[in-house]
Amino acid sequence: MVEFETYFGNIMQSDIPLLKVILKYIFRRKGKQMRPLLVFLTAKLNGTVSESTHIAATFIELLHTASIVHDDVVDESNERRGALSINALWNSKIAVLVGDYMLSKGLLISVEKNRYDMLKIISETGKKMCEGELLQLQKTRKRHISESDYLRIILHKTAALMSACTACGAQSVTDNDDTIRIMTTFGENIGIAFQIKDDILDYENTGIAGKPSGNDIKEQKITLPLIYALEQAPYTEKQRIIDIVKSKEKTTLEISEVINFVSEYGGLEYAKLRMNRYRDQALEILDAYPESEVKNSLKEYIYYTTERKK
Repeated sequence: MVEFETYFGNIMQSDIPLLKVILKYIFRRKGKQMRPLLVFLTAKLNGTVSESTHIAATFIELLHTASIVHDDVVDESNERRGALSINALWNSKIAVLVGDYMLSKGLLISVEKNRYDMLKIISETGKKMCEGELLQLQKTRKRHISESDYLRIILHKTAALMSACTACGAQSVTDNDDTIRIMTTFGENIGIAFQIKDDILDYENTGIAGKPSGNDIKEQKITLPLIYALEQAPYTEKQRIIDIVKSKEKTTLEISEVINFVSEYGGLEYAKLRMNRYRDQALEILDAYPESEVKNSLKEYIYYTTERKK
């Protein structure tokens, strides 16, 4: 990861002063870098890490960062991980252009390095992520969504990006189609578990995680814990909760009411069961590999996604 930081930093050089400042700001608060880390772990599990792996991790980092910058514009969000978003510090026009720059940079790298195989994976992932975002916006307008709708959305968003990490990581060290397919499924399972955990945390956190408790409720998002609880509740109570979630302005007491409702009707327990099912499917794929340091690291990675506190 230290080598990758240097590699990525060299690639992201620009002689445009404004762009240099913004890129420096973005990558100074880059977070845990879980996605490029997953690229390297998957590559090492299936072969020998090389420059191709650094290229794969670069593709992922560019796509992920561009999607975050664009998401903040779409959501009109002024904060990201406790810091001001690009659109808040500068404006939405600049944020969109910076996101576009990153996507274009990825296209150029793929051409320069002749990695059209990875470009195909990344392009398909970008398409899925856009479809997932549009699907979520469409479903948000409805008073209720089904569990199948919810899974379809996260398959196209978080899971699509995680599966791109594992697919590109494998693609960087092997051209075996079966291995790449298995690793794609591996990443997909991790991604679904990761997103369900995120949605559980929104009903459990007290704000220390950089994502205040009830944030999804404020944004009118109906996620798995709430979907299940709504299915268990009597009609009148169900309608009351939906009315709160769908209202644009909510009091602290109303948000607490929704959180308590989800807890009372077993939404968190059900979501944890579903999350653990996808976690176990990822672990089952990993079990087919011989014991190694990298296999143990991937196991820790998987458990971290479902046991983290933020």
